[in-house]
Amino acid sequence: MSLAETIKAEALALGFDAVGISRVSDRRQPDSLTPYAPTPFSHRLFNHLAEWIRRGYHGTMAWMTRDSSRRSNPQQILPGCQSMVSVGMNYYTDNRANEQPGMGRIARYAWGKDYHAVMSQRLSQLEARIAALAPGVTTRAYVDTGPIMEKAWAQQAGLGWIGKHSNLVSTDCGSWLLLGEILTTLDLDQDEPGTDLCGSCTLCIQACPTGAIVEPYIVDARLCISYLTIELRGNREAISDELASQMGNRIFGCDDCLDVCPFNLRADATSEPAFTPTPLTIAPNLHALAQITEESFSTSFRESPIKRTKRSGLLRNVGIAQENYIRQTGERTS
Repeated sequence: MSLAETIKAEALALGFDAVGISRVSDRRQPDSLTPYAPTPFSHRLFNHLAEWIRRGYHGTMAWMTRDSSRRSNPQQILPGCQSMVSVGMNYYTDNRANEQPGMGRIARYAWGKDYHAVMSQRLSQLEARIAALAPGVTTRAYVDTGPIMEKAWAQQAGLGWIGKHSNLVSTDCGSWLLLGEILTTLDLDQDEPGTDLCGSCTLCIQACPTGAIVEPYIVDARLCISYLTIELRGNREAISDELASQMGNRIFGCDDCLDVCPFNLRADATSEPAFTPTPLTIAPNLHALAQITEESFSTSFRESPIKRTKRSGLLRNVGIAQENYIRQTGERTS
């Protein structure tokens, strides 16, 4: 096998469900002062990000506005970077959320343990195996924490394509892939980019409760329930009454645009035990969560992505869900 094929086989052996490789740089003439240059794909990424920010769709996520060129050009993150190994883990389980009255709703990816920790550990193992295969190589790994437009690079590496909801869609795993990547100075054979198979389907656009998918492939984060419940800081006044009323019982994230994707009909359940839901995440009782103490919050969500909201953010979201429940039924949660 080639080095690229060996690395991909190692990734699958470590428990990743998808892996592919993309080229980060174009080769220039040997006498050039900069032998490797950003690919045309990097330039397109930069232009796309710049326009998205210009429209203000990033909301309060100020970090998106800093060093836009770094986000589109991995060579500015890892000097000498030539290739990127993109990996994905399926987090779909056959479980169903408890939708009884008085329950909140948490996005599927947060039902189990924090994927950052799960994937980071395996990426470190993959980095070690790459180093053993190619002594002297330099690598850098990220799981949704570095300035990498990982969905775009994952499509470039053939893991799937970015759907009209702006999330990656895989023909094997549907919309349920968590992504990570390893930047490397190795010159590796690249895979064919993923082909957009959305066609004329607009189910995800129609399903969005707040109209956040303002046009195919473009999401205004300021309207997105995932942004409102996770990234947006502040008290109840930070969210308008109109948007709050459309949040329903969602207290952490939103899966509506993913749930309706036809490619999820063929997705198999993950074999990764870390993504198994807990009783608290699959059936979050609004009344009980409204009483949660700081100590209990820290203990209950120590290994969960939900800790990102902090207790104050979760209580705000729970309060909104209770408002919506009372508005809908005239009853208080209990």
